[in-house]
Amino acid sequence: MRDPDALIARAGVRGDPDRDQHFLVDDRVLDRLPTYLTALDADTSHLLEIGGGTGVLTDRLLEIADEVTVVERDRELAAFLTEEFADEVAAGELTVIEGDALEVELPDFTASVSNLPYGVSSEITFRLLPEGRPLVLMFQQEFAERMVAEPGTAEYGRLSVSTQHYADAELVESIPKEAFSPPPAVQSAVVRLEPREPEYEVDDEDFFLRFVKALFTQRRKTIRNAIRNTAHISGLEEPDAVVEAASEDVLRKRAGAMAPAEFAALAQLAADVSEIGDGQ
Repeated sequence: MRDPDALIARAGVRGDPDRDQHFLVDDRVLDRLPTYLTALDADTSHLLEIGGGTGVLTDRLLEIADEVTVVERDRELAAFLTEEFADEVAAGELTVIEGDALEVELPDFTASVSNLPYGVSSEITFRLLPEGRPLVLMFQQEFAERMVAEPGTAEYGRLSVSTQHYADAELVESIPKEAFSPPPAVQSAVVRLEPREPEYEVDDEDFFLRFVKALFTQRRKTIRNAIRNTAHISGLEEPDAVVEAASEDVLRKRAGAMAPAEFAALAQLAADVSEIGDGQ
């Protein structure tokens, strides 16, 4: 197994906080990350890694996968990965894609284990979640806690509902700052996302997610007022018709107390009684 510090030295780079580069260097953490995936008995035949950096995690993923694809936006690091893992590239075990994970065409991967660039972690996560594959992803601790939060807690919000729409989310490990070089300003955490169908029906997924976003922009308001105040976001043409059709029990609640299934039922009702535009 390649040594993290030796890889950084061979790459001739230093992590750059201004570019969202914090290299994970703790061997114990690196060794554990793939186990959160294998514990699910997940298909590891083709693993996707977003943000390969100097290859410390790539090295471990190659141990459990038939094939690994790494997406790395930094040109120098992508070139280093191609050189450092030349044998694996030649054998067809590793593919290095230089580019932005939000823009490149992703391969037909079976699962992903990634230490995500924190600045775009949300956007990348919601590109991966609809693929319906097991994910083990690293985030800032606060972001991770919001992903897994339950209704009625302070952390529960739009991110919780949107994440849990696609998968069962579990915070499996908190990672201290010292595990990285250079240490980030905040603690990190690993979230395991196991895909599954939601327990409710949603006819228009785009509208459902936009509706949830809209109501959480007014989380301190009742659902009654939030529906009326956010039609410019949700795209509802007739918000008052939705209010008239909804039950009083729901209208008195606030977004933070609404379970995902309740949002889905309300979104379905809204779609049934109101025309829907594009919103913002």
